[in-house]
Amino acid sequence: MSDDTTETPTDFIRQMVAADVAAGKHDGRVQTRFPPEPNGYLQIGHAKALCLNFEIAKEFGGLCNLRFDDTNPEKESDEFVQAIQEDIKWLGYDWANMCFASDYFEQLFQWACQLIESGDAFVDELSFEEMKAYRGSITEPGKPSPYRERPIEESLDLFKRMRAGEFEDGSKVLRAKIDMAHPNMNMRDPVMYRIKRMHHHRVGDAWPIYPSYDFTHGQSDSLEKVTHSLCSLEFEDHRPLYEWFIDKLGIFPSKQTEFARLNLTYTVVSKRKLRTLVEEGHVESWDDPRMPTLRGMRRRGYPAAAIRSFCQTVGITKTPSTSDVALLEHAVRQELNRSACRRMAVIDPLEIELTNWPDGKVLEVEGINNPEDENAGTRKIPFAKRIYIEQDDFKEVANKKFFRLKKGGEVRLRGAYIIKCEDCIKDAAGNIQKLLCSVDLDTLNKNPEDRKVKGVIHWVSAEHAVKAKVRLFDRLFSVEKPEADKERAFTEFVNPHSLSETTALCEPSLAALPVGETCQFERIGYFCLDNKLSQPGALVFNRTVALRDSWAKKS
Repeated sequence: MSDDTTETPTDFIRQMVAADVAAGKHDGRVQTRFPPEPNGYLQIGHAKALCLNFEIAKEFGGLCNLRFDDTNPEKESDEFVQAIQEDIKWLGYDWANMCFASDYFEQLFQWACQLIESGDAFVDELSFEEMKAYRGSITEPGKPSPYRERPIEESLDLFKRMRAGEFEDGSKVLRAKIDMAHPNMNMRDPVMYRIKRMHHHRVGDAWPIYPSYDFTHGQSDSLEKVTHSLCSLEFEDHRPLYEWFIDKLGIFPSKQTEFARLNLTYTVVSKRKLRTLVEEGHVESWDDPRMPTLRGMRRRGYPAAAIRSFCQTVGITKTPSTSDVALLEHAVRQELNRSACRRMAVIDPLEIELTNWPDGKVLEVEGINNPEDENAGTRKIPFAKRIYIEQDDFKEVANKKFFRLKKGGEVRLRGAYIIKCEDCIKDAAGNIQKLLCSVDLDTLNKNPEDRKVKGVIHWVSAEHAVKAKVRLFDRLFSVEKPEADKERAFTEFVNPHSLSETTALCEPSLAALPVGETCQFERIGYFCLDNKLSQPGALVFNRTVALRDSWAKKS
């Protein structure tokens, strides 16, 4: 469960649940559910719904089920079932019961028969194109199917024969009999069952017919005695149908409430569009660190606590909006600043030779693991005659505002000595190849106030440096709203520079960093050892997020 200590926000859903509890509705009991379809991996939008359902249950002493809405076997699989469970647990939650809509197929069939017998459903034989034409439009009412008044006994017989597998796929459907002139298109005799011979990941080939999502969702909630069915706004127009089925069947009255889904700048969260990115090769896989899937963010090094914090910050509203991805990155930085160990690595190396350091001498200096956490301890870092610093940390000639190393100037090496640049060695073209510096040997472990210099830079020992591949990520899309242009495919806005690779020279302790743990490369950013590409002796780091916080600056 979440271990966040921040104050729980008050939103319209929590106010509603609190009022229901106070009124003694359902004997004060609160039960929610998180109902993913097992046809893809969870993404950041799912995280908002997931956190809401599990946290509501936790806050009101209730239960939250995990229910897989597995009514469409075409793209569902056990792979996604397992992955969704793993992602939920990684995010910090556990469910009261794990359920599947397919567990209820027999009951749903019996309820469909009940609706036929009560005159509220019928077997239709219109083709897909004919049904679409008969449905009408927002401005024009639909017209009834010629099969709408088929005798109850005939519809019941045909429906049972549909289940027995007597008819071809798509030749018949079961439809609810509601109102073809209803202003809500979802109420115009919606389809309840289709004939679809397709192997199901759980029930195999037992069912040649499958219920629609609308005929499954509310009844599954009812069977599980869900008191508060929380959905994103896209299901708002489906609520009258949700309630119609429950009312006609006379079953437990679960209540559906909608909230605005989570959208992010420079991101798409549609499962269909994420699948397109994978299948067309715009990204490596569903867990590509550039993807907004929980697997991708986990591989990139995002902490689960940061995602929970972000979802809480975004909040629950009825108004659709798009959150700035910089806010998510801000939450990641805040969490990692508290929890991530510090290490040193150099990405664009410039060699320094310490002229007054004895040849062959290696000293182990002490580095602080996390200045934000005194319990994080320290580590030993080798220091020798040759070291590397970043190219950007040196200028041969610099103004007074440049506080790093310059010719004739001094700088403090993080956790080590103060050094002074005496000279620089250049090649024939005038490019600096190496710096010659002297060490003030009296400055190790001394109070910085005793010997003040303004600049502090990171470094690694050249002799002990461990090479690693570093993968740097930019926005996956080059525009804030890749779906906004209706004339162009969203894939046209994929950023061709969203991934670049370079080499880092790392302090030796980074070779022992556990896979999946995120650390800070001091003064560069936060990095995570890749859980798929990295091997012993061939380290691969993903940059989780840069140090510069555009959200904090904007705020």
